[in-house]
Amino acid sequence: MATIKGTKKQARKRHRQSLERRMRNKSVRTRVRHQMRKMRAAIAEGDAEQVKALLPETMSVIDVGWRKGVLHRNTAARYKSRMTRQAMAVIEKRDA
Repeated sequence: MATIKGTKKQARKRHRQSLERRMRNKSVRTRVRHQMRKMRAAIAEGDAEQVKALLPETMSVIDVGWRKGVLHRNTAARYKSRMTRQAMAVIEKRDA
């Protein structure tokens, strides 16, 4: 392990950096998942007003996950596409 005394200074630094990146990625990934959970709950309830309010926020959080490198571009696009489709179904149902 890179933290053992006597290892190269660069190895210790790389290990330290990897731990910092891991925590940052974990934070972003958790935020994305939590936001998607909130959105799915609103969709399941059929609350069109809440869905309308959460949709832009959810898209933004997913985009942040993609820009930070936590989500693959196509994964982010798939999440956004599915969320939008489900949200629009709830919103149109209310309008009908």
